[in-house]
Parts: sequence; structure tokens; C-alpha cells
Amino acid sequence: MKYNILFYFSDQQRWDTCGCYGQPLDLTPNLDRLASEGVLFENAFTPQPVCGPCRAMFQTGKYPTQLGCFRNKIMLPSGVKTLANYLEEGGYETAYVGKWHLASNIATADAPAVENARLPVPRELRGGYTGFWRVADVLEFTSHGYDGYVFDENNRRLDFKGYRTDCITDYGLEFLSGWDRRRPFFLTVSHIEPHHQNDHEHYEGPEGSKERFGNYTLPGDLEALGGNAREEYPDYLGQCASLDENLGRLIRKLKELGVYEQTIILYASDHGSHFMTRNRDAHLNGHDDYKRSCHDACLHVPLVISGGPYRGGKRVRDIVSTASLPKTILAMAGIQVGDEMAGEDLLDVAEGRTAGRKNLAFAQISESRVGRCIRTERYCYSVYAPGLDGMSYPGSPVYADDFLYDLERDPFELNNLICEEDYRPVKLQLREELLAQIQAAEDKRPQIVDA
Repeated sequence: MKYNILFYFSDQQRWDTCGCYGQPLDLTPNLDRLASEGVLFENAFTPQPVCGPCRAMFQTGKYPTQLGCFRNKIMLPSGVKTLANYLEEGGYETAYVGKWHLASNIATADAPAVENARLPVPRELRGGYTGFWRVADVLEFTSHGYDGYVFDENNRRLDFKGYRTDCITDYGLEFLSGWDRRRPFFLTVSHIEPHHQNDHEHYEGPEGSKERFGNYTLPGDLEALGGNAREEYPDYLGQCASLDENLGRLIRKLKELGVYEQTIILYASDHGSHFMTRNRDAHLNGHDDYKRSCHDACLHVPLVISGGPYRGGKRVRDIVSTASLPKTILAMAGIQVGDEMAGEDLLDVAEGRTAGRKNLAFAQISESRVGRCIRTERYCYSVYAPGLDGMSYPGSPVYADDFLYDLERDPFELNNLICEEDYRPVKLQLREELLAQIQAAEDKRPQIVDA
């Protein structure tokens, strides 16, 4: 039988919350153990630091601008072949629990609103998942830390009481308990933690998080820039700890079923959090809160893959993009999609087959501005579209310089060098590389002008 695949992903989790990435508190022993058995990607970056657009890419392997899903509240378009379509055709039983965020549209001049945030997701908007389904389109709208509801595959509302991460994981365990073993499974557990609770702008950790994690050490960017981290960080860490505890529950279940050795586990997040410290500059044009910028706080995410050929406790320093996850997951299932999806098979990177590859990541920025950026080993370079609202425009024919950071000298991205004459040769080189990345992802080559 082919490998079973468990995709366990969080929402708004910084890479530096995990012990295997240097977090000093003992938050993630289960993930740390997976990393010691499998492969940890030290430099994984999201292609889009907003929930809906990133999820659209996770389901299709196509950039948000290719799909039209460049901001939240744009549903996944019909007619796009998805991860679930490929896997079900390949003989897999699929299951999805948690947050979806791809089934609602806001009203436009051309079409009325489609609002499923608090309603069952119609079958035709489930991205090809035809089986086990315990989902809310926008889970942060149907729940709080200790209560809420999702809907099943028959559109029945299922209310839950208890800490949300525990309850969502319970649905994943329910699937595994009922799995009939006739087909390999692909199970996605999509948590909302450690995302803030939208209706009161706080992170809702398990009770006692402030006491349990009160001896935290703030990451260098948050220590320098402030935001709301000093108040919110202990609960944020409590949420991360709960994610790890529930990852452990799923691992124990796989071992109990005797299929742990036949299962590949992927742990990732859609994006990070800057705790209201970024995008407060003059180029902000749209909406912002905890993400939506080129900075590592938003783009740098945990990525651990363990099982199957991902063995040996490897730590991969090469820069990778989580845009590659769909193609990588399909490769685990023996399905090759070639140029139908963006990115690369991350097994090639893990095994050192990197000749000729560019060691960088590309990201599209929306909602806070119309932006594009690249992250190389030493530099972060980002541009924005002057005068364009990031909530309204997916791209632009003209961009201007926004940010340039020398990460070797400034690892916490505190000193923007975009107008420094000494860095102009570097900037122009990065500009050409960014233009090439935009061309490859969007089939357009815009103009980039000086700030």
C-alpha cells in the first residue's frame, strides 16, 4: 500500500515557537521528536502570508493570483484540479477537519456576496474532498477557544465544548478510528491555533497559559518593536503547546493502529505573526493586523516532514517555499504533476539534489498593500504598488522599492536599507531576480522603480 499522509497545519505560527527551531521553553516535544526522526527545513517561507490565499495554494499548487484568490473572502474557483482530486483519483481516501477558508465571496460590482463563513460548505466548494469532513469555512467565526461548531459531510452542525485544538483533533481521531484500511488515507488537520480571536483581538490560549509560560523570552524583533506581544505572547505559546500535545495524540493513534511506520507526517503553518509591529509605514494601503508583510515574522514558518523517505534527523538549510507542499504531497503518493503545479518536490532538496536550483523564496503580499518580495540567504527585498489598495488589486504593472534588509548584519530586520546608496548594486541585482520570479509566477513582467 502507498504511504498514508497526515498534513497537520497551524494558522499564524512563527517558526521560533518550536523547540527544534530554538524556542527555549519546552513547548513542542512531539514535533521535536518528529524532527529528530525525519527532516526539518530550517528556512521554509510561505508564498502568501494571508489565510485564504495561502490555503488556495495549498489546495491547488497555483499562486493566488493565478486563481484570483489574492485576498481573503474569495472562494476557490471551480474547474481547478485540486490536491484532493489528484489523490482520490490515485486511490486515496481523503479527510479534512478544521478550518477551510475557501468558500465565501464578498460582493463585487459583477457578483453578489456568497457567505458560507458560518454555514455548511456546499459540496461543490469543498475542493474535491468527497469523504470525511468536519469543517467550518472560517473557524474563528464559528468558535472561541473553548466552544464552537463545525459541519460534517452531510451538512449537519456539530457543536463542541472543550479547548478548541483538542476538539478539532478529536475529529481527526474519529476519522482514524473509522478508517477501513482498504485505501491509504490523506488526512488534513487544519487548526486555527495560534491565530488571534478576531472578535476581541486576543490570543486564546488554554487556561493557565499566562502562568505556565510567563517566563518567556521574546524573539528579537518583538523585543525591539513592541506591538502587543508582551501581553499576548504567553497565550500564543499556550496555543502552540496545545498544538503539539494534540500532534502527540494523533501519533499515538497511528502507533496504536500499527500504521505509524507507513505514514508520512507533514507539520507546517500558513504564515507567522508580527504582533502588530509591522506595516505601520507610509506605504500601508489596505488592511493589516498580525501578518501581511515581507518580514520573517510573517513569512518564516515551521516545516517538518517525517516518515517514508523523510528519515534521518536531517536539518536542511536550503531556502524552500511551502508553495511546494502540494507537489511534494502528490509525489509522496506516487503522483507526478510536472509543471501543473508550482514549486518542487521537497524530497529532492532533502536528499541534496539541488544542482541548478535557486536558493530563494518568492511571496505575494496582499491586503496591506499590493506587494511582491524575495527572501534569499542573506537578503529580504520587497516592493509595493504605489496608490493601489491591497484589498482591491491583485497586482500592478508598476512597483516601487519598499524594504531591503541585510540579514547577516540585521537578523531581526530593524534597519531598512532601501535608500542606502552603498546597497544599490545589491538592490538592483535582487530587483532583477524578483522580476524573474514575478514573470514565472504571474506570466507578467512589471516595472520596478526606485523608492
